[in-house]
Amino acid sequence: MIPQSFIQDLLARVDIVDVIERHVPLKKKGANYFACCPFHGEKSASFSVSPSKQFYHCFGCGAHGSAIGFLMEYAGLGYVEAIHELARQLGVEVPEEKRYGQREHAPANRSLTDLMSQAARFYREQLKNAPRAIDYLKARGLTGQVAARFGIGYAPDGWQSLEKVVSQYSDPALLEAGLVIENDQGRRYDRFRDRIMFPILDSRGNVIGFGGRVLDKGEPKYMNSPETPLFEKGRELYGLYQARQSIRAENTAIVVEGYMDVVALAQHGVQNAVATLGTATTATHIQKLFRLVDRVTFCFDGDAAGRKAAWRALENALEALSDNKQIGFLFLPEEHDPDSFVREAGADTFRALADKAAPLTEFLLDGLAGDLDMRTAEGRAQFAHAAQPLVMRVGAPMLRLQLVKSVAQRCALGEAELMQAWGITPPPTQFKSRKGAPPQRPRGPRRPPSPLETTLLRIVVRHPAWAARLPAELIPDASDEGRALVGIIDAISVGDLGNDTRLGTLLEHFRNTPHEPVLTRFCVEEADEVIADDVVETLFLDTIEKMHAQVLQEEFASLQARAASLSPEEQKRYAQLIQQRRGNPHGQPKVSDS
Repeated sequence: MIPQSFIQDLLARVDIVDVIERHVPLKKKGANYFACCPFHGEKSASFSVSPSKQFYHCFGCGAHGSAIGFLMEYAGLGYVEAIHELARQLGVEVPEEKRYGQREHAPANRSLTDLMSQAARFYREQLKNAPRAIDYLKARGLTGQVAARFGIGYAPDGWQSLEKVVSQYSDPALLEAGLVIENDQGRRYDRFRDRIMFPILDSRGNVIGFGGRVLDKGEPKYMNSPETPLFEKGRELYGLYQARQSIRAENTAIVVEGYMDVVALAQHGVQNAVATLGTATTATHIQKLFRLVDRVTFCFDGDAAGRKAAWRALENALEALSDNKQIGFLFLPEEHDPDSFVREAGADTFRALADKAAPLTEFLLDGLAGDLDMRTAEGRAQFAHAAQPLVMRVGAPMLRLQLVKSVAQRCALGEAELMQAWGITPPPTQFKSRKGAPPQRPRGPRRPPSPLETTLLRIVVRHPAWAARLPAELIPDASDEGRALVGIIDAISVGDLGNDTRLGTLLEHFRNTPHEPVLTRFCVEEADEVIADDVVETLFLDTIEKMHAQVLQEEFASLQARAASLSPEEQKRYAQLIQQRRGNPHGQPKVSDS
């Protein structure tokens, strides 16, 4: 785990303008910097970066966040990866709160990365002097430009070719990186021999693994690096580093099965394709892509193997679904894979098919129906039985509800009947009244926030340090806004936010907490400068005063309602409040409420 104190210190030291300007050209206008948004297509500069708040916001698409959030959204990094990248830019090491038995891997990982880069350079150089490999690539329709873009190389047909470029062939790092294999007798030899080499890059462009394809007939046809400290097949996608800009521009990622599919599609102008690495698509793959785009299209061969792979991808995607994202499934004619199809039919035809890919829900329901006879009660019952575990795994609540409706329709059942059969409680659709009485609404602990809570939270989001001036006992915690205010007061009081209380730091501190949604909304509103600077201090003090008066009024009303049964202490307090109100008919507090 990374200590929170380090994250706060990192955000205090980094300048969000420098971080974003590494990727997006910014122009200064007034106090802020502006650019065309990198997250959606636009011609006018609506992407704003505030150095004083350490916060970015797009007035067009609503993208917003801190320096950490930008790297997550722009580069598709995870939270921890983004922190490490920021630390690298500052030249500092990320400390870890180690658990018992945990080992430190960072220095070793750095040496492994250097070793993998060295091997990738060697393979690229070898390709220049390998006519068979060059002829193979040309026969597949690849140009030198696309081969260079993907860093394609060639592993010579020798047992220990890498010995030429490493200082010691016996170095344990070679084995740990998966570049060599050691037999039972302790003899080493290169893992990749006489193969076209496809470097696998991480989100920073570092080589973390390789895929190797045989030139002629042979098994295995494709060979991947093994799992190493750098490389996890279930987390990485081939071509994502090269495709990232196109993926963002088209807001769609196309997932195919092979390295050559990605390269061939790029050769013909389809630049937004990536591939899994010899494994089924995982939820981590999908989450990584959904950080970059709103739509993911899986493209599979139309044969039985392709449909089986598509079904595995569907099953692994269910928990990762959200209501604002889409997944589609494209099946090519059985005689084609993406490589052969795009070469024969062209990029425009391929894109047109991808745009018409079957939605996940359609593929799911049609796949479940399969060979069942939906005209019979038995067939419909089998369909409903098979659908239940898959539908209930869907992570998107609205989409899950839509699937329940669709399953019920196909089974000729009412939604309530189906949900009862599945053992789940139907959501309330309406509230029936009895004997003419008004409908009863469900009661809960939450209530709408008062204008006073809303105003205070809006001000505190702009000036988080001012939370220390708020009397916590006055803040009602029956609304999300009130609870967020109390959370900020607590964080300030115990020093969790350190000395840096800018907007970006505040948002990162409450990431993945119950307060994140409401704070995110208010941070976006704050970017619109809804409160003028020259009145914010006055408004802040006036709101606190009004909240104080509101608390006293609620206390008075409570005592007044129980006037006949008050204790001696309560009677004394009641008399004090009556006296105060007589001297101040508008209800402003003039005496202590203690």
